[in-house]
Amino acid sequence: MSYNLLKGKKGIIFGALDEKSIAWKVAMRAKEEGAEFVLTNAPIAMRMGEINKLAEACNAQIIPADATSVEDLENLFTKAQEILGGKLDFVLHSIGSSPNIRKGKAYGDLNYDWFLKTLDISAISFHKVMHVAEKQDAMNEWGSVVALSYIAAQRVFPDYTDMSHAKAVLESIARNYGYRLGRSKKIRVNTISQSPTKTTAGTGVGGFDAFYDYADKMSPLGNASAEACADYTITLFSDLTRYVTMQNLMHDGGFSSMGISEDIVDLISK
Repeated sequence: MSYNLLKGKKGIIFGALDEKSIAWKVAMRAKEEGAEFVLTNAPIAMRMGEINKLAEACNAQIIPADATSVEDLENLFTKAQEILGGKLDFVLHSIGSSPNIRKGKAYGDLNYDWFLKTLDISAISFHKVMHVAEKQDAMNEWGSVVALSYIAAQRVFPDYTDMSHAKAVLESIARNYGYRLGRSKKIRVNTISQSPTKTTAGTGVGGFDAFYDYADKMSPLGNASAEACADYTITLFSDLTRYVTMQNLMHDGGFSSMGISEDIVDLISK
């Protein structure tokens, strides 16, 4: 059901890879709610994904950009404003990659060059996105910037290795840039700490199925789906959340407030 929450709003959506992606679901919901936007992803990710199909469904143009490259981001924001005919109202940062995880490196045996790459892709890119948006004065007042995070920023999930540090940095950047952009243009910046979600990236983490099931049993509402995360993201882009900023918002079915659940007790007792 559409509520026209984003009627007349314009934005950029980073990171839609395939139909499992949260960014893909956000794009579909944003279109339903009346938004216009451009899609972007790194050239290598675009070759792997199905973003052209999404662009056609959303009547959106694609602008390739490496989010770790300030030059690419400058081109992206310039072209997005040209295509959309004005400044932006929302940006979704749905970007994360760890070469250490992808190549099976244990936490005690990290490749530090890869670790730096994890931080650059998954967190520092968020700073670069807002840096370029600010320098170009590319966003309207009361705009909204959202990035996707995970509770491993605060708690230990052994197989999440260096991505846990990237998410912690991501959340810190959201607070610091949230202050800066809030003061200058009333732009709010938030992160969503989502349940483990069966995306292409998520399922690449070792032990994913085990902690997906664990989180589902711990959460009184169960794991939040990618579709539900898209709904929540749309509310943060809308005018209904104008005074929500610098927050890490838990969208996890209650997992983050739990100590232990009856389902887990029953499982251990068997």
